[in-house]
Amino acid sequence: MTASSSVAARPEPFRREDDNGVVTLTLNTPRNLNALSLEMLEALIAEFDAIANDDQARVIVLAGEGSALSAGHDLKEMQAHRNDCDRGRAYYVELFERCSALMQAIVALPKPVIAAIEGVATAAGCQLVAACDLAVAGERARFGLSGVNFGLFCSTPLVAVGRAISRKRAMEMAMTGRLYSAAEAEHFGLINRVVPEGRALDEAQALAKTIAQQSAATLAIGKRAFYAQIERPLDEAYAVASLAMIDNLAERDSVEGIGAFLEKRPPTWGRDAGD
Repeated sequence: MTASSSVAARPEPFRREDDNGVVTLTLNTPRNLNALSLEMLEALIAEFDAIANDDQARVIVLAGEGSALSAGHDLKEMQAHRNDCDRGRAYYVELFERCSALMQAIVALPKPVIAAIEGVATAAGCQLVAACDLAVAGERARFGLSGVNFGLFCSTPLVAVGRAISRKRAMEMAMTGRLYSAAEAEHFGLINRVVPEGRALDEAQALAKTIAQQSAATLAIGKRAFYAQIERPLDEAYAVASLAMIDNLAERDSVEGIGAFLEKRPPTWGRDAGD
């Protein structure tokens, strides 16, 4: 690193743009393929916490600057910590704890999160895609659990990926370490759709704007119920989902929405009425 580059201003880990309830977070460290460094993880966790309490933020789109959504953890940073007195163990504990916290924060967020992928999403970057509620990819996007290629099995990425696609597909990804095309990822169920190259962000934002027109309270109840029931036994899953439906019916927006449907008029959601 030259003296001039060492004092150059570091870019913010991500950019935020707000547009009528749609918040776009663009990971902004293309020099390292938007790696999920400890700094990036901490910044995103703080931002999602702020978004959770932002009534104006209704749907979140997650994108990446440059040729990747994210290539996973920062391997240079991880390797450098092997020189710590404990050979990096304390750092690794913190890194994976914060990564797990981010993925869980996305799932727990009472607002939809859509990934927009151009280029690569590998290892923890693929985990990030799997943790999001929806995903749109450009046709040249590539996905993989590449850790095995350098001796580090993608165990934590498999938590999210293994819940998004079939177990055998997930294990194949982790055991081979190869890159899969956007078409294959769509076939696996990792992403929702493939769009022309360069269009992923636009298409994700358009999808977000459509979803943002729905009742925020209804979406929050539905998202929470989906993740609460999906891994449970069938009887427990129906109990969770039934309670969610009952709670949903007690919400003002449900009363309004059903009434509007029966009266053949557009609904006026709580956000529109100032509730």
